[in-house]
Amino acid sequence: MNPSLRRRSSYSLIGILLLAPMIGLIGISSPIGPTGESDDFHPSDLSLEKIDGIWIGKSDLAKLATSGKAWDGVMKEAIRSTLKPDLSDQDDSTNVRVLAKALVYVRTGQESYRQDVIQACMGIIGTEEGARSLSLGRELMAYVIAADLVRLPPEKDATFRNFLRGILNRKNREGRSMIQTHEQRPNNWGAHNGASRIATALYLKDLDQLKQAAKVFKGYLGDRQAHTGFRFKDANWWQADSAQPVGINPMGATLHGHNVDGVLPDDQRRAGPFRWPPPKENYVYEALQGLLSQAVMLDRLGYDVWNWSDRALFRAFTWLHDVAEFPAVGDDGWEPYLVNHYYGTDFPTLESSRPGKGMGYSDWTHPVPQNKK
Repeated sequence: MNPSLRRRSSYSLIGILLLAPMIGLIGISSPIGPTGESDDFHPSDLSLEKIDGIWIGKSDLAKLATSGKAWDGVMKEAIRSTLKPDLSDQDDSTNVRVLAKALVYVRTGQESYRQDVIQACMGIIGTEEGARSLSLGRELMAYVIAADLVRLPPEKDATFRNFLRGILNRKNREGRSMIQTHEQRPNNWGAHNGASRIATALYLKDLDQLKQAAKVFKGYLGDRQAHTGFRFKDANWWQADSAQPVGINPMGATLHGHNVDGVLPDDQRRAGPFRWPPPKENYVYEALQGLLSQAVMLDRLGYDVWNWSDRALFRAFTWLHDVAEFPAVGDDGWEPYLVNHYYGTDFPTLESSRPGKGMGYSDWTHPVPQNKK
């Protein structure tokens, strides 16, 4: 094992040793129940008026370099065509290309990129017909953030806002709305829908919607007092405590003597029942795409998301790297940049990342701050 990875996970190992006398290290265990956390977790000064940007502020973008491999990655996507956006196609990459155009416009002021964004944001209206919630969850967030960055013209903005007001509650092909998917599916479906829900709430300045979404996210990370409406599947496979299932296993959790601290059970189960060594299940990284996106947006509002449930997102990455020995690659390669940025860690990164299902470019937008290195 890489020594730096071992150092990162040391706090989890210490936690297991300290808790072992209480829980034992055999069979199914849940050393720290997801209870006892205060429900009063919203920032005392929570306001949707004070933030500069849903995902990143224009002042932050102005400081970023316009050269180097990270910038080249943004430009590579920004110059691609975005003429046929489609919310119903869960694999359509137009959304992240539109986001790249918005980022380039804000950084350079080149108006042609803004016009492409405006055209695409108008173009998605109507393409939600026949879509599954997964498609909408993956696709929508990038368009909302892009619209926020370029500031749509007033008449088009009114049309876009009216569209957004209806999309969260509409019944989709599988019979659930985006909100229901977020609140019921503790996996990649719910994670992506949560990200698009939060982005939409921020764009519409819908404080009640935002606060409810934050509660669901907190519940996903392990606080069952915040939200318990999830519908788990195969809970006896990877859950540390199948009687009290959670979206991310709690700190120090074990199954049959093996470390499952940080496992995302409802996506890890896609690889089948518990077995060891653990299978490298890519659905886990897809869920983390949505979860990290939610965390970044909530963090900008002052929510203490990176510390929730004993730093659940950090523990998820620690398990994937230290236990499953499964680093992020492909369209998940932008995720470690965010984790390193917010936790000051050194998870391995790709030299140049490519965007994911609904977000990307964090190698450019979220470098590790000097004071965290």
